[in-house]
Amino acid sequence: MAGKSISKGAMWLLMGLLIIGLGGFGITNLGGAVRNIGAVGTAQIDVNTYARALRNEISAASAGAGRIISLAEAQAMGLDRRVLSQLVSRAALEHEAAALGISVGDETLRDEILSIPAFRGLDGSFDREAYRFALQQSGLNEAEFEAQIRAETAASLVQGAALAGLAAPQAQIDTLLAYLGERRSLSFAVLDRSDLLTGLPDPSDEELRAYHQSHLPDFTTPETRRITYVYVTPEMLLDTVEVDEAALRAAYAEREAEFNTPERRLVERLVFANEAAARDAMARIEGGESFETLVAERGLDMADVDLGDVSAADLGAAAGPVFEAGTGAVTGPVETSLGPALFRVNAVLAARVTPFEEAVPHLREALAADRARRVIDTLAEAADDMLAGGATLEDVARETEMELGEIAWHPGLSEGIAGYPNFRAAAERVQQNDYPQIAQLGDGGAFALRLDGIDEPRILPLDDVREAVTRGWRAQAVVTALKAQAEPAIAALRAGESFAAQGLVPTELEDITRRDYRADVPPGFIETVFSMTEGEVRVIEGAGRIHILRLGAIKPPAEDDPDLARLAETLRAQIESDLGQDMFQILVDDIRARAGVTLDQAAINAVHANFN
Repeated sequence: MAGKSISKGAMWLLMGLLIIGLGGFGITNLGGAVRNIGAVGTAQIDVNTYARALRNEISAASAGAGRIISLAEAQAMGLDRRVLSQLVSRAALEHEAAALGISVGDETLRDEILSIPAFRGLDGSFDREAYRFALQQSGLNEAEFEAQIRAETAASLVQGAALAGLAAPQAQIDTLLAYLGERRSLSFAVLDRSDLLTGLPDPSDEELRAYHQSHLPDFTTPETRRITYVYVTPEMLLDTVEVDEAALRAAYAEREAEFNTPERRLVERLVFANEAAARDAMARIEGGESFETLVAERGLDMADVDLGDVSAADLGAAAGPVFEAGTGAVTGPVETSLGPALFRVNAVLAARVTPFEEAVPHLREALAADRARRVIDTLAEAADDMLAGGATLEDVARETEMELGEIAWHPGLSEGIAGYPNFRAAAERVQQNDYPQIAQLGDGGAFALRLDGIDEPRILPLDDVREAVTRGWRAQAVVTALKAQAEPAIAALRAGESFAAQGLVPTELEDITRRDYRADVPPGFIETVFSMTEGEVRVIEGAGRIHILRLGAIKPPAEDDPDLARLAETLRAQIESDLGQDMFQILVDDIRARAGVTLDQAAINAVHANFN
C-alpha cells in the first residue's frame, strides 16, 4: 500500500544519510561549535546529517548531469531547500513520537541494525567491526547512532498509524478504466497528391504573398545571440603533443595489469563454521544436491557468495583446487581466512597478453590527451589572466593556441561548439557588458565568450524564403483540392455507403483504445477518433494529404483484457501513493504548526561554507 511505502521510505531516510554518505563530508559538528541547524519542537536536526544529505543530493545531481554540480548551482536548483524540507518533515515525526510517548524496544532496535547491509560481513551475517568502523567514519558513536535509529523507527510508527488504511476509491478506478479501456472500431482512407484527378496550377506571386502572411511564425527567425568565442580542446592539441618512448614504456609498465591479465575464474564461495559442516555439504553436492540449495539453506542470496572474477593470487590456499576445477565444478572444502569453504567455478577466463608494440597506439593517444589537458590547464590560466588584464578574445586567439570563432546562437542550435552543454548554458546567460572568463567545456577543453549583440526575431521576406513558401502553398493546395474532390464520397459515406463503392481502399481498425499509438497517422488522430460518435465521418488534414475517417462501433472495456488488470493495479498504486503523499504532508504540516519550527541560518550557512 502507498502509505506503507512512504512510511518505509521515511524509516530508511536516516539510515541512508548515515550509511550511504559515510565519511562523505569530513566535518564533525563544525569544529564542535554548532551541533544542530534547527529543530521541530523537541526534535533536533543534526548539522552533520544535513551536511551529508546535501552532499548526497548534489552527488546524485552531478551524476545525472554528467558533471560536477557546484553548491551555487545546487541552490539555484532548490536542492538545499528540498533536503532541508525532508529533514524538517522527519524531525516533525520524531517530535510527535516523543510527545505521544512512542518508543521502540531493544529487540526492534537490534533487528533494524542487523538489517542494514553496510554492517554485514562476507558471509552475510552482522559484523561488529564493520559496524564500529562505519560509525567511526561517520563521526558517530554507537550510542548516538542507536538513539537516532530509535527515534527514526518510532517516527515511522507515527507515520504508519496516520497512513494506515488508505485505499483508492473503487469508483475512481472504475471511471478511469472505463475511459482508458473504451474500444472503438473505425475505417479510414488516405488521399494524397497522387490521388488528385487534376493537376495543380503554379502559384501566383499574390497567392504566395497571402500564404506567407498567413503563416508568419513559420518564416520568423528565433531570437539570436551574436557571440564571439575562443576555445581549445584536447583533440586540437594532440598533434602538437610529443610522447617519447620512455613515457610510453613507463605507462605500459604502470598499466601492465590492464594489458596482461592472468587466467581468471568466475567463482562463488560458501563458507562454513567448521570442517565437519563443510565436508557434509560437499558430500551432499557429490550426491546430487545443488549449490543453490546449500546457499539458500544458509539464508543467503547468490549475490552474497559471488566473488566475481578472481586470479590465483586472489585465492591464496584455494588457488590450486579452484584453478584445477572445470567450469561448473564445486571443489573443497578448502581452509580460508574465514573458515572452511566450498568453491564453485562458473567460468574460465583465459589469460590475455598484449605486447608493448600493440599497446603503443592506445597508450600514445591516452598520454597525448592527458598531456593536452594539462597544457590546456596552463593555457586556460594564462588566458584568464590576459582577460582579467583587459585583453580581448581576439588578443587571446593571437597569443595562444585558442581559436577564435563566431556563432549566431539560439536555443535550438546544438552544432559545433554549441554541442557542449556548458557552452550552451553560458551562451544563454551571458549579458552584453559581461567580461569574458575562461570556463570548462567538459572534455578537458576550455572556452570564453562575449555577447556582441542580440538579434530580435525577424520575419524573413518572401524573396528570402520563396522556395519554402512555395512548398507550403503546394501542400495546402493539395489538401484543398483533395477535400473538394472527395466531397461527394464523404457525403456518400455519411449516408452509409461503403468506402469501396466510392473507389476508396480503407484501413480497418478494430478495438483501438486511447492507449494505442500509430506512427502512420497524423497528430491528433486518436483524440479525433475518441471525440466522434458512431457512424460519424470526419476529415483530418495533414501535410499534403487528408484522412477520411468513419467511426464504427463504440464498446466498453474488454472484461478479459489482461492489460486492464495490470492497469487497474497501476492506477490503484498511483492513487494510493498520491493519497499517501497528501496525507503525509497534512500530518507533517499539522505537527509543525503545533510544535513550531526553528532554523539556525548561521549554522546552515556554515555548512554551506564547507562546500566551497
